[in-house]
Amino acid sequence: MKKYLKTIILLWISHSCFGQTAISEGDSLRQKGELDQAIIAYKTIYKKDQNNRKNVYNLACAYALTFQRDSAYHYLNIALQNDSSLWALADTDLYALTQDPRWLNIETQQMEKFQKVNGKLKQPEYTKKLLHIIMKDQVLDYYIEQAKKFYSEQGYIPQWYYPLAYMKQKTAQDNYTDMEELIKTYGWPKYSNVGQLAADAPLLVINHHESDSIRKKYLPVIKKACLDGEGSCVEYAKIQDRILVNDNQPQIYGMQFRYNAERSLEPFPILEPEYVDQRRKKISLEPLKVYLKRKINYDWEIVQRK
Repeated sequence: MKKYLKTIILLWISHSCFGQTAISEGDSLRQKGELDQAIIAYKTIYKKDQNNRKNVYNLACAYALTFQRDSAYHYLNIALQNDSSLWALADTDLYALTQDPRWLNIETQQMEKFQKVNGKLKQPEYTKKLLHIIMKDQVLDYYIEQAKKFYSEQGYIPQWYYPLAYMKQKTAQDNYTDMEELIKTYGWPKYSNVGQLAADAPLLVINHHESDSIRKKYLPVIKKACLDGEGSCVEYAKIQDRILVNDNQPQIYGMQFRYNAERSLEPFPILEPEYVDQRRKKISLEPLKVYLKRKINYDWEIVQRK
């Protein structure tokens, strides 16, 4: 069990409010775990520029992470005024708001605005359920990121990480059960039926499940969805590589990372690394050099063959 819990901190790359665009002072403080100071920084920008929607949205996220729901809702409503995306409905930073009656209004307005801009969804109820699964899947990620930061700086995993990792494992198991029931009811989600964001929900749940047998079970349908343009090729590549890494085989896309002796992230060994960009291009992934620099600030130096 403890070995599995450690793998979460070694393999996890999270997905949150903070990661959307360039880093501000508030973003940097938030990343460090200094949420109260991040709120002050975001509010300082807000006083100067109330039209900076990214800043207002991140301010709402910081308030939600500190369970200051009234303030979170106040700024979230401002941030979403001209936003027709469904991102907020899947954003784990806002999870503390979902048990509040006001969340239904947020959900309803974003679904309406999204469909007005993008056309009617074929399975709107399925979309909402899948977005909630994404949110639950990553609900502890901000705090696990703090543990990763601690490990990188101190060289050992903090004791407080282990209960979080256990809760993460339990959430992944529960999400998988819920996901299977949804697939039985609605079928495998497609971009054309539920939208791109929602259709990624099963892929996240499967990738984060502790059992490789689950990943291997669903790999063919995930690959088909990728090749048909109905599912995420990024998530397919992550799942394929995770299966290979867990079987002590070299990965083929370069999507799985580990800590090296200097406690910096690097990719696990890659099969014929000089051809990795060829494989990535076939499923419309960006060059590995670009991906690794953006994701983990790693300089990939292997010259690619064509």
